[in-house]
Amino acid sequence: MSSDGLPPLRDVIARFGLNARKELGQNFLFDLNLTARIARTAGALDQVTVVEVGPGPGGLTRALLAEGAMKIIAIERDPRALPALAEIAAAYPGRLDIVEADALTVDYRSLTQGPVKLVANLPYNIATPLLTGWLADPWPPFWDSLTLMFQREVAERICAAPRAEAYGRLGVLAGWRTTARIAFDVSRQAFTPPPNVTSSVVHLIPRPGATEVPEADLEIVTRAAFGQRRKMIRQSLKSLGVPVENLLTAAELKGDERAEVLPVAAFLAIAKAWRQLV
Repeated sequence: MSSDGLPPLRDVIARFGLNARKELGQNFLFDLNLTARIARTAGALDQVTVVEVGPGPGGLTRALLAEGAMKIIAIERDPRALPALAEIAAAYPGRLDIVEADALTVDYRSLTQGPVKLVANLPYNIATPLLTGWLADPWPPFWDSLTLMFQREVAERICAAPRAEAYGRLGVLAGWRTTARIAFDVSRQAFTPPPNVTSSVVHLIPRPGATEVPEADLEIVTRAAFGQRRKMIRQSLKSLGVPVENLLTAAELKGDERAEVLPVAAFLAIAKAWRQLV
């Protein structure tokens, strides 16, 4: 038994038949020091509701509760995990609500009132769509911070700055709407079963403004720009169907630059100018 009176996670998984399923993107964390580190990366939890996606058998859930989370709303689509999570809820009365649902279709704003932090070892097969959905949400967002596990490659794309090899559409979106950093890496051996890649915990804090253009317009512009990322920006923006020189002037560009060197501000200027021309 652990200090909270709950059985070891390996015993829980064996008892409930919770073998990780590849089709659900499941990789479970057993290392209590590691789950505690993830929880601490999210900052103070005693005055916020934590939303956790894909808790599985509840390793990170336990750590969040042990670190003082006032309330956790755990979203889990795998019915096999619900009894294990119910045991945790019983050990922490009134502090854990379990929602059986697909995380991609949940109305997050309706889940709770007040400050929210999202903390999750995200299922890898839905991690990027979840993040882009939270970043595309009406601004300011419903969350105060995101502390999320990704494949290292995806984490690098989220946090990439201009001129970095990983810089692209995801880096522009995350760089516009958040301050993002890689908190630490996690070895593949920390998971059961081990994934094929190293993972990283990313911490994102929303920027207070980030409403200069509609997010959908920025998406259209970055798709055009990075769709032909090795071409000059003058050429790649032609697909937008408006006079390219007007877009270049608005962003103070010569036109011979490539998308991978442009700062976020340039993409915002192009998106704003494009909207005025369509």
